[in-house]
Amino acid sequence: MKKILNKPEDFVDEMIEGILHAYPNKISALNGDKRVIVNKTKKENKVGIVTAGGSGHLPVFLGYVGDGMLDGCAVGNVFASPSANKMYEMIKACDFGKGVLCLYGNYGGDKLNFEMAMSMAEMDGIQVKEIRVMDDIASSPLTAKDKRRGVAGMVFAYKIAGAAAVKGYDLEKLISVTKRALDNMRTMGIALSPCIVPEVGKPTFSINEDEMEIGMGIHGEVGIEVSKIKTSAEVAKMIFDKIATELSFSSGDEVSVMINGLGATPLEELFIIYRDLFNILSGLGVKAVSPHIGEFATSMEMAGLSITIMKLDDELKTLLLHDANTPFYTNANKK
Repeated sequence: MKKILNKPEDFVDEMIEGILHAYPNKISALNGDKRVIVNKTKKENKVGIVTAGGSGHLPVFLGYVGDGMLDGCAVGNVFASPSANKMYEMIKACDFGKGVLCLYGNYGGDKLNFEMAMSMAEMDGIQVKEIRVMDDIASSPLTAKDKRRGVAGMVFAYKIAGAAAVKGYDLEKLISVTKRALDNMRTMGIALSPCIVPEVGKPTFSINEDEMEIGMGIHGEVGIEVSKIKTSAEVAKMIFDKIATELSFSSGDEVSVMINGLGATPLEELFIIYRDLFNILSGLGVKAVSPHIGEFATSMEMAGLSITIMKLDDELKTLLLHDANTPFYTNANKK
């Protein structure tokens, strides 16, 4: 194992300390607990937006705490859920008078702990609801959509919900628009290499040099198949075709595309695949709005990428382009 760290058991806490030192004007540790991160600027009389999840996926999850996106994030060990108590403290801190939305990926540990945290918050009189993100089409068929994993599409969900909260949406309306965004969003990824969890010290899976894993999960979960490495154009067409079986695209449609690097993929390669996907969309008369190209939801040092496509309507487009400023996200690229 080659990693730049001190002790594997200190990996998460020291990483969070570094982020807190780097962005002291944007985020802070709740009551000194570095495993619960909150926005430094509290906004009264708005819906609170919170999330939680394991470390190892930066910028997800804590990187999106800030103005226009998340109000709080509870952080677990690498690929492990934080505790229900930490989620509960986060929910309480992010109740600004209009209720709290727990917006998170569809994983068993997170779901179980959020259910307990929400029950505790409700006993305190806090109005709290949840939405689980299930954008990964490779993880389960459409007929069993509730079993799908939440992956990079969570970032678009944070953006839509966060903007709606800033605009003053009540909890019911905010939930409705966020669910509409998720209904019009799909993600699929490919991996070229595994990753190494620091405290485990060995790769999460093995793959030959001339192969790629199609549809893997961001924790190293098995994909739908292993194939010989494809060209960028072939990968773009394969993923688009899979997404297009569930989302229909017509001339005049507007979409936002996220080309997400998984941790060890050069930006040059991400732009090549965006070029190939852009050509597919343009050929159909579909316009790409505010493309997101970079690392948004990683898996340690895994090589590979995911593609997320979200179809837009006027309201979703407005919310997508609304101002946001967090340690790892600004929406300066408005198109």
